[in-house]
Amino acid sequence: MPVQKKKKPAAKGIGKHLDRIIEGDCIETMKALPDNSVDLIFADPPYNLQLGGDLTRPDNSRVDGVDDDWDKFDSFKDYDKFTRAWLKEARRILKPDGAIWVIGSYHNIFRVGAAIQDAGLWILNDVIWRKANPMPNFRGTRLTNAHETLIWAAKSEKSKYTFNYRALKTSNDDLQMRSDWEFPICTGAERIKGADGAKTHPTQKPEALLHRILIASTNPGDVVLDPFFGSGTTGAAAKYLGRRFIGVERDKAYIAAAKKRIAKVKPLEEEDLKTQPSPKAAPRVPFGAVVETKLIKPGAKLYSRNKNHQAKVRADGSLYVKDGDVEIQGSIHKVGAAVQNAQACNGWTYWHFEEKTGLKPIDFLRDKIRKGMAG
Repeated sequence: MPVQKKKKPAAKGIGKHLDRIIEGDCIETMKALPDNSVDLIFADPPYNLQLGGDLTRPDNSRVDGVDDDWDKFDSFKDYDKFTRAWLKEARRILKPDGAIWVIGSYHNIFRVGAAIQDAGLWILNDVIWRKANPMPNFRGTRLTNAHETLIWAAKSEKSKYTFNYRALKTSNDDLQMRSDWEFPICTGAERIKGADGAKTHPTQKPEALLHRILIASTNPGDVVLDPFFGSGTTGAAAKYLGRRFIGVERDKAYIAAAKKRIAKVKPLEEEDLKTQPSPKAAPRVPFGAVVETKLIKPGAKLYSRNKNHQAKVRADGSLYVKDGDVEIQGSIHKVGAAVQNAQACNGWTYWHFEEKTGLKPIDFLRDKIRKGMAG
């Protein structure tokens, strides 16, 4: 079994807010929260769409777009002032190793991105959410708007933010997770609707999107804050995945819908929440330990994957290569880089040992030691 981290205690003063929706203005509400108190923020702020009149389909039926007052600002200057204000509070309440995700469209994401950097946050990635079923461009005057952009940023350049790399890679069939994600927009049973059959919130995000974000950048027990809670997608995903949430929302109808939705969510069992551990979180094992435990003995030969290079193991865990008059000795990394004329090398994956079934990377032996440490 992998070594499990102990759950972190909630920051002082935040406990009374956990797993609650706070009714109120996002900026004023965040001002009342303590410094360095949340692990992650997911923000879906107003997009400031600047819609000019009703949008209709070819059959003259009206498209139910975003025309709510909360998405309207008098000018870009007003929108920028609002953005800087909520980002200032968001950064303050993030823990030193915390991070934030912000989603937007072409209407606002470039302005938000500049404000994120101006606030002192450190951008890690931008992610394209490609919509599998986007709304058509009914007027035929522009390209179909088939994506939205997410910005993932750490509190500072020095933050040791959470990134569950191996968990994402495993979920992606052992391929590195890319920065373009495809999910359908909310339709059918997932779309929250009122008694009149109309959708409760015009910009409800798919729960699958929040599932991936929380798996990627939080651990069970972490506190996730959503300052624009809406219909409660963040809270539903957080409860399901064993995270704590704080929602901030000023619309009573959205709050009522979110509470009803979240109440129906059944959290996963603790055993089912475990993910593939990050290599950075695993106990450090030097190659010398592999030699000391006789998993590889001094004098054994190691090979590159294609057997273009080989080296001998010494009793201190160093490698030795003799090629004519040239002698190279040092760590698995130093010698691996030298034989390739490279600046650096991960010796754990470059060097292989030979078994009856063929070559295996020496990283296999490091994992064997780690399992013994955990067992």
